[in-house]
Amino acid sequence: MATSYKELLHDITTFILDVDGVLTDGRMLISESGELLRTMNARDGYAMKTALNNGYNVCIITGGRNEGVKSRLVGLGITDVFLNASDKMVQLHEYVTKHNLKPENIVYMGDDMPDVPALEFAGVGCCPQDAIPEVKAVSQYISHKNGGDSCVRDIIEQVMKVQGKWNVQDGKSVKST
Repeated sequence: MATSYKELLHDITTFILDVDGVLTDGRMLISESGELLRTMNARDGYAMKTALNNGYNVCIITGGRNEGVKSRLVGLGITDVFLNASDKMVQLHEYVTKHNLKPENIVYMGDDMPDVPALEFAGVGCCPQDAIPEVKAVSQYISHKNGGDSCVRDIIEQVMKVQGKWNVQDGKSVKST
């Protein structure tokens, strides 16, 4: 019998996330000056900040180059934000080596073809509900939420609940008795 993805969540210490199609809905608004604008869900931001406050690692690896996106993520306290990643496995291996991580410690969430190798590497590969079929096929968990609609919150909350850390007050977990 195959292991339930929930059983794999006990060893997670690290969330590695894509941006477009995961933290955003994948759509871009193009201003008259040519600037690409995106929206992110505040619930995902809260979950990432809560994870950081509770000792989890959060890393962003994206093919995008938008400094505004990086600024938002750094503002949440995420120090490892890799932009312009043409081969995400390069940054993933660099991050894993730097933090002495094993694949079973990692949740990776992606939605499109460039994410497939990282999804296959991670202990728990997951994706938003609206990810492409090839990504869904290699994911252990498919969120019931779409990209940009708190799918990141969904997986972070699940990990923290399985580990008994989601009883949250002021962004820090409170152990329940």
